[in-house]
Amino acid sequence: MKPKDTPKQYVIYSRKSKFTGKGESIENQIELCRQYIAMHFGEDASENVLVYEDEGFSGGNLERPQFKKMMKDSQKIAFAAIVVYRFDRISRNIGDFAKLIEDLGDRHIDFISIREQFDTSSPMGRAMMYIASVFSQLERETIAERIRDNMHELSKTGRWLGGTTPTGYASESLSSVTVDGKVKKACKLKPIPEEIQLVKTIFEVFMETGSLSKTDQYLLEHRCVTKRGKQFTRFAIRGILTNPVYMIADETAYQYLKENNVDLFAERAATWRCCPGFCAAANAATICARS
Repeated sequence: MKPKDTPKQYVIYSRKSKFTGKGESIENQIELCRQYIAMHFGEDASENVLVYEDEGFSGGNLERPQFKKMMKDSQKIAFAAIVVYRFDRISRNIGDFAKLIEDLGDRHIDFISIREQFDTSSPMGRAMMYIASVFSQLERETIAERIRDNMHELSKTGRWLGGTTPTGYASESLSSVTVDGKVKKACKLKPIPEEIQLVKTIFEVFMETGSLSKTDQYLLEHRCVTKRGKQFTRFAIRGILTNPVYMIADETAYQYLKENNVDLFAERAATWRCCPGFCAAANAATICARS
């Protein structure tokens, strides 16, 4: 008597880019995939399905814990198909997506997207999925480009665009009223005198020694710490020394930026009106550069 064949395992994968702690989108994706599996492959397959969830991860790459676990499990468990709500839940990158589909095809694992009605078990389904992945990546890159261009335009106003503030400065929120009565808010860099002095010390020690290691040693011996109260590393020191926010807005700076093919949005004469010294806030307003 032949042993009974072990039924293949159906799998649901869900992903959401932003972590909210609520997970409604994740739960909805899983429920819709369960319904699809029950309708096409039976209630038993739906009840015994394996579920992998990644919340708070981008579709730009495959560096996601549950996705990696799913692919590792697929080497040990006989998967029949991986079912997703939309194919971009797996990836928005054409190269990653193509490699994944090829890998699954070699191991006879179907990939099913219920939203687009794509099924890689057929040649037409595979072709349509590749075409759709091209538009998915185009959408991702278009959004990224639009955000990048918007940030560049905002930088022309001299505002601080967010992120970790450089040593010596804090982010200060300023409000202004437009002609039509609307309140506009923007962040500027506000100097912190004691931190500014530390930055000057770092530059002076490095100019004297010409060594990151010796500068690091000096800061350690004098118990100088970062904004977060930690010891300086050579990486952090290098970050300060190469940060353009500390540049003096003068002819030398202008020529350096031009020689390094940086697009300058300020007029050349405007870069000479700043007073010498550490004028990061003024530089942000006068030399808005896009590399």
